[in-house]
Amino acid sequence: MKSEEAVLLEVRGSLARLTLNRPQSFNAMNASLLGRLLDCVETVASDDSIRVLVVQGAGPAFCAGGDLKAGIAEDILGAGSSQSQSRALRTYARVISVLRRMPAVSISAIKGACAGAGLSLACATDLRFSDRNATFHTAFLNVGFSGDFGGTWLLQRIIGAGRARDLYLRARSFDPEFAFSIGLITQVCDNVDEDVDSVAQRLLLQPQSALRLMKQNLVDAESLDLDQMLEIEAERMVACASTQETAEAVEAFLTGKKVGLGAR
Repeated sequence: MKSEEAVLLEVRGSLARLTLNRPQSFNAMNASLLGRLLDCVETVASDDSIRVLVVQGAGPAFCAGGDLKAGIAEDILGAGSSQSQSRALRTYARVISVLRRMPAVSISAIKGACAGAGLSLACATDLRFSDRNATFHTAFLNVGFSGDFGGTWLLQRIIGAGRARDLYLRARSFDPEFAFSIGLITQVCDNVDEDVDSVAQRLLLQPQSALRLMKQNLVDAESLDLDQMLEIEAERMVACASTQETAEAVEAFLTGKKVGLGAR
């Protein structure tokens, strides 16, 4: 891991930490960052030993969105036809679907600006924790863009269609308390790093097979109907029931030795 890389990936045991590393630009996305980000997320997704991924930004911001100073067309889309530019953007945007569907549980630790494609990135994680100084913004309309990186799809599913339309079409910034009130973020934190680390460690204590299959249930529920989900849930419950770690978790629960997210 080189400190000058646009994205840093650190793996310690079953916990991975991904850091957007352009603090001087509020971690704005350019071609270098997006290419490295996709590589890192694909690495995590393909590693069965990683159970939890924390996504964060270096410096004072999570991610301010696309790097307008570098030029979206010039830097990210590249020269060529509109078709080739669309292909380039779709390639970079694969990071959203890989992150959304990966087996590991993902957590965003949000400080400072979280805007545009940066907000889309946060929405692609399973859980979102924010410090009290964060600022959220859909941002696209204010700079003449229609939106990318799945934000319009993701936000509607997190907070509902009406609120998502409001945030995109009126394009105004909002604070963590409002973000929490509409269900966008999981928790507003006095120390977001400590709280995210605590949640990550508690997730790591959960039975691995149950955690992975629960994550897969949540992913599948976005595209399957109820009858299909009832069938696949039953199959996965049976799979969990046959594992030693589930037997141990049941025994711990019955004897009052709660671990993981049940602990207080």
